Amino acid sequence: MDNFSGIRAFTQVVKSGGFAAAAREMGLSRSVVNKTVINLEKELGVQLLQRSTRRVTPTDTGLAFHERCLHILSELDEATSAITAMQSRPTGNLRVNAPMSFGTLHLSKVLAEYMAQHPDVHVELVLNDRVVDAIEEGFDVTVRVGPSQATTSLVTRELATARRVLCASPEYLETWGEPSTPAELNTHRCLHYGYLGSGSKWRLHGPHGEQPFSIQCVMSSNNAEPLCDAAVNHQGIALLPTFIAGKALKTGQLRTILVDYPPTDITLSALYPRHRHLSTKVQLLVDLLSKRFGGQPYWDLVQ
Repeated sequence: MDNFSGIRAFTQVVKSGGFAAAAREMGLSRSVVNKTVINLEKELGVQLLQRSTRRVTPTDTGLAFHERCLHILSELDEATSAITAMQSRPTGNLRVNAPMSFGTLHLSKVLAEYMAQHPDVHVELVLNDRVVDAIEEGFDVTVRVGPSQATTSLVTRELATARRVLCASPEYLETWGEPSTPAELNTHRCLHYGYLGSGSKWRLHGPHGEQPFSIQCVMSSNNAEPLCDAAVNHQGIALLPTFIAGKALKTGQLRTILVDYPPTDITLSALYPRHRHLSTKVQLLVDLLSKRFGGQPYWDLVQ
């Protein structure tokens, strides 16, 4: 028999409290609904409903089965909605948030491609370097660069590993010398992402695992692009993600140092609210981000 028809009829009877009310909700005759549930009970070999002249109530077995049926029907409805949505043309507004540097250097190009593919979607891009509350501020997709964090309200899709390197210009290294161990960073001019403080440290991996090393910070910034510019102009050593330093590394304006003591990698992720995981416009953008940035990103040069 068609078990899904039986399950739908059974759950509607429980919800409505009787066969007549269930039949009205389903647009069927009472006899059809009754027969469908009876056939389901025969198929399962159990009694699901306790019938009387006044009311219909689920048996203990029926209650347990009803709970499972609700989950099954919910999954089926979601799958049906997803397939239907995939066939429709995405429209409406799409609010996207991303860090400033990544947004201007890389994300903007992908969004232009996305808009060309889906002209009925209107994109609102908000760039800043603070961690936003995607739910509270109403963002459909949030791109983050940093440690991957699980959350109950957001779906996290990891797109790529974002490498970081210690680098400086050849001219700086010729003038100041190239450090051979992280401990020597304390004698160099360092360009620091964050706030200037006497206790500034960089955490690097070495033979004994990850360790903090003190630095002499001559410039700090909450955005890494000015630090990259300062390093290119021979002002010191910077710890930078390759999505910012990649071009300067490729042209030879910067050179990686202390390659045996790498900084911890960070993660490029796309986050979106769980209730929007079936949205066509969201899913299409996340898929495009994964396609353009996934695997080994184009900016990630082996130095």
